[in-house]
This record gives sequence, C-alpha cells and structure tokens, in this order.
Amino acid sequence: MRIYFMGICGTAMGNAALLARASGHEVLGSDAGIYPPMSEVLREAGIPIYEGYDAARLEGLAPDLVVVGNAQSRGNPEVEWLLDTRKLAYTSLPAWLAEFILKGRRPVVICGTHGKTTTTALTAFLLRGQAAGKRERAETCVGEFDPGFLIGGVPLDPPVGQHLGSAGAPFVIEGDEYDSAFFDKRSKFVHYAPQVAVLGNLEFDHADIFRDLADVQRSFRHLTRLVPRSGWVVLNGDDENLAALGPMPWTRVVRVGQCASCEVRIVDFEEDAAGAQFSLLWKGAPWGQRVHWAQPGLFNARNAAMAATAAALATVPDSPARLDLSPLTRFRGVRRRQELRVNLPALKVIEDFGHHPTALGETLRSLRARYPEHAVYAAFEPRSNTARTSVLLDGFIAALAQADGVYLGAVAESRIAGEARFDTARVIAELAAKGVRAQTAAANAELLARMKAELLDSSPNPLTATRAETGGPRLLAFFTSGSFDGIIADFVEAAKASRCCAVQ
Repeated sequence: MRIYFMGICGTAMGNAALLARASGHEVLGSDAGIYPPMSEVLREAGIPIYEGYDAARLEGLAPDLVVVGNAQSRGNPEVEWLLDTRKLAYTSLPAWLAEFILKGRRPVVICGTHGKTTTTALTAFLLRGQAAGKRERAETCVGEFDPGFLIGGVPLDPPVGQHLGSAGAPFVIEGDEYDSAFFDKRSKFVHYAPQVAVLGNLEFDHADIFRDLADVQRSFRHLTRLVPRSGWVVLNGDDENLAALGPMPWTRVVRVGQCASCEVRIVDFEEDAAGAQFSLLWKGAPWGQRVHWAQPGLFNARNAAMAATAAALATVPDSPARLDLSPLTRFRGVRRRQELRVNLPALKVIEDFGHHPTALGETLRSLRARYPEHAVYAAFEPRSNTARTSVLLDGFIAALAQADGVYLGAVAESRIAGEARFDTARVIAELAAKGVRAQTAAANAELLARMKAELLDSSPNPLTATRAETGGPRLLAFFTSGSFDGIIADFVEAAKASRCCAVQ
C-alpha cells in the first residue's frame, strides 16, 4: 500500500511513517516545515518528503491512503481537495495506528497530563531489557518476545522513537488526550484499545479542546471503559483528580505512588547534586535494589514506578516484582525533557518541554534541590494553545515564583485577545510582589540579547539582588512547547563560547 502522511515531520507522524515503512508499505508525505531531527531520520530511511501542501501534487502521487495529522485543518489545500473530490481514502493518525499497528497486539497505553513521553520511553526501555534478559536465559527466541513501541518524542533510551516488534509482544504507545483530527474530536487514546492503561496524572489542559476539568475526566473515563477484564489500569494513587474517576469494577486496578494504600509505593526519595535515588515496594515487599539514577525530581521517580508497573503487568503479571529494575540506572532520558544542554561549573542550561504550571513548578523544585548553590532563572514561552490564554495564569505565577529571576517570551500569535490572553504585565507585577524580578521583550530575539548580556557576563547579575550579588554559579531553564524562535540553541552556543564558561 502507498501511504501519504500529511504533516510527516511531526514527531508522532514521522515515527508512525517509519512504522509503516517497517510494515512493508511505500511511504511518503508532506509538511509545511521540513525540519530536523525527524526530517533527517525520514530521509535516511529513504522516505520522500514534499515541502508545503499542494492539491495537484497529491492527486498526481495518487496514494492508496492519506493519514491526516491533527495539526491539519480546514483551509489546507490538500484537505480541501480530499473533501471536494472524495478521490482518495483518508484517516486520522490514531485510527491508522489502531488498524495497521495495534490490531491483534497487546497495547500498553501511557496517558496523563504530564510525563507521557518519558514514561513511554521508560516502559519501552524496561521491556527491551526484559527481552534481553529472556534471550540471555534462553527462555524464548527473539521473534517471540520483541516489544514494539511508538514514542511521541526523541528518546535517548531506547535509541529510536519507534520499533514494530513482534506480533505476540506488547506494544507501548503514548496515549494523548488531544483530539485525533479535524474530523474526529475524540481523544487519540480512545482508538488504542489498551490491555494496560497507565494514568499518570490528570489536570485541566488543552483549553481549546476541553471545557473544564470534568470534561477531561470524562475522556479519561471513556478510556478506562475500553480496558478488558483481563487487563489493567495502572493509576497514580496520589492524584485526587484520578481518584474522582471512581471505581473500575470491569477491570483490575493497581495504584502507584506514596500513599499507604498503593500497591506499588515510592519510598525514601532523595535528591542532591549527585542525582536522585528511591526505592519501590510491591505490596509492602522490596522490589529490586534501591534505584540510583540521573533523572531529576520525584515526578520522574513516579514516571519510573508507573513504567515499571506497566512493563511488569504486561510481561510477568503473576509475579510483577520479578521485572528487573536495574536498567533504570542507565536510562538517559528524552530530548527536551529536563535536558542538560550546558553543564559547566559556572553555568547550567536546561531545555524542557514544560508548558503547564505543574510541570514548571516540579522541574524548578527539582533544580533547586539538585543545584542548591546556583541562582536559578526561568525563561518561559507561553506557546501552547492553553498557555497563551489566562486560564492557568495563577498557576504559572506560583510556579515561576520559585525562580530567582524570570524571562517571559513573547506570547505566541493567536486570535485570543483581551482578558482571555496570557497577561504578561500581570505576571511581572505579581512576581515582583513575591520578590522575583521578571522581564519580557517584544520579540524573543530581543529577550535573547538581554539573557546573553545579563547571564553570560562574569560580573554580578543585575536581574536579582539575592544570589546574583555573590557572582556565583547560575542555571537557566528554558520552558516551551515550541522552538522559542530558535533562541535556545543560540544561547547554548553563546554560553559555550562566553567568558562565564571559559573561566573554570
């Protein structure tokens, strides 16, 4: 089959295209922006990519099926041609995955407002470790247990974002609650028919899709109704919004967290400059050795516990604590998830995909614990469809107040105006009242120039009057769901060449 992916350079779309190629299909696609890393990976795989959207070109290519990404909407010339002519079959990405990849598999679907990509990568990494252990013990051949996965990001572990795997093995997939396509407003995850559904957390987000928290909870309830009686729901037992989903008597539930009633408990969490460590208990008994790893924060320890539980239930449900946790010590994480871009004594630079107040707050809290001697600065771009509104403004103010200084990026373009729009002036004023100086600029390029001048100079930093006066080490964390107009890479390059970093 010849399959055309519309919006192929998105991480999920590109990885799905690679899965289609691995399944034996002829694959090609288009996108408005041809950008790495996905464009490079696709071209290395020999997949043709066409820039822009062109109805005549699509007609000439004559694919058997068009997979329409959820970033595409009415007005796109290829979309309009598909609807006008009805000459080609089309579907959404989640529907295509359900039909061509997940049918007959045992899907492990990773869901939640935060941490989906990291938890998906962790689950796939642990399952691959389990497969390697089985091969070493000669318990099964490779073909019988080769877990598949699709990760909505660029992981360092596993070393690729997708793998088809074998038909009899679990398939791990990131279950996004966002809508499936312009013609299918259901959450993506309802297509995936989970054998194991992981519910890591639940908060209000995606204000362009959901009316309120109850609306988000309704979609999660729909997901849990799809889990068979032979399956499992792995639930964050510390999350009140998930607890409000109520009992699930149609399937089995395992709670993970710090609560005394959780079947899997995270205990004795510690974090300092050397890293983080924690222990897991399965129904009160120790599960493996104490975990020492490089991933920051209690939130990542929770991601690991959720992933380990899901991997265990998908492979050794009769004795889950048999799952080997030792691979966690080697897990290197996911690009753009608390990624350390500059690591020098005088300066640390972190890049993070954070775009929700809870994510920003937890990351900043972790950075405080890990780098107690550093003055911590946050650069935040209100870019997501929700972040650019005023819906979560109070939460953003509370989260950013944990920094010593704040740089607010330009609010992404949108039709939102007035009181409904992210109020930069209010954020700056309320942070000032909390003793945190914040600033913004009309364009992100101007903000970059200020950050270079204020943070890369070895003299005391003028942004705050606290730690900066000591001239001590600094940490800058970039938070954005987009590119921040490319200023992160520019700052990293400037930092590595600066006097601040040269004098060690």
